[in-house]
Amino acid sequence: MSNELRDRLEEAARRLKRGKNSIVVDALEEYLEKLSRSRFLEEARHQSILASTSSSEDEDVWLEHADTTGWK
Repeated sequence: MSNELRDRLEEAARRLKRGKNSIVVDALEEYLEKLSRSRFLEEARHQSILASTSSSEDEDVWLEHADTTGWK
């Protein structure tokens, strides 16, 4: 850990009246949660792209009977 980061951590611990370890654990949990969410969103996007490139018989029926007047 750099000296600058250590100083910032110590200042935050004093200001928040919390232990440095507690702050580090909270920060790590938040980071890992964001990382997990990011991977989930990437997978959801991937699945959406896969689904949008395939068609089914149901889609053909919907397209045949859809009222698309006024669509550009």
